[in-house]
Amino acid sequence: MQYPEPISKLIEGFMRLPGIGPKTATRLAFFVLDMKEDDVLDFAKALVNAKRNLTYCSVCHNITDTDPCYICEDARRDKSIICVVQDAKDVIAMEKMKEYRGLYHILQGAISPMEGIGPEDVKIPELLKRLQDDTIQEIILATNPNIEGEATAMYISRLVKPTGIKVTRIAHGLPVGGDLEYADEVTLSKAIEGRREL
Repeated sequence: MQYPEPISKLIEGFMRLPGIGPKTATRLAFFVLDMKEDDVLDFAKALVNAKRNLTYCSVCHNITDTDPCYICEDARRDKSIICVVQDAKDVIAMEKMKEYRGLYHILQGAISPMEGIGPEDVKIPELLKRLQDDTIQEIILATNPNIEGEATAMYISRLVKPTGIKVTRIAHGLPVGGDLEYADEVTLSKAIEGRREL
């Protein structure tokens, strides 16, 4: 069946979003059609405002509406530690735990030779520039525990270690509440590798 052009365009728009296939896009399009006009306008304004009013912090490259971002501006944060993450969503995850009080550096991706993404395509040169500041004593590599994340962490580690700055990697392994019997071999291997004395 051929949909009227406005619905087809709306479906195509939703399909541009990651993880949204034709069925979900169609369901979302018809959901929007059933919404009150004021709600649709608010939703459209939120999309436009996010696109127009958000930028990247000139220091850490986090998504922000002020430059520098509120984390880089916070005088209470420990300026001697930088946690390196791949994505702005990772900062949100770290901040939720309310344990980490240092700064961040968002790479906005990971090294992936298969996809043609090299070190110069993510914010590694900007990280190295930040590390020239004598106050930085440690970087915590909190990239994702996949091939790209591990490759990125190893690459950064090799560049930073000669400078004398302490380089640490977040531990990987079993989640709290997880059962050993359901863990895969790589997860168990990382759990054993990252064990600590009690």
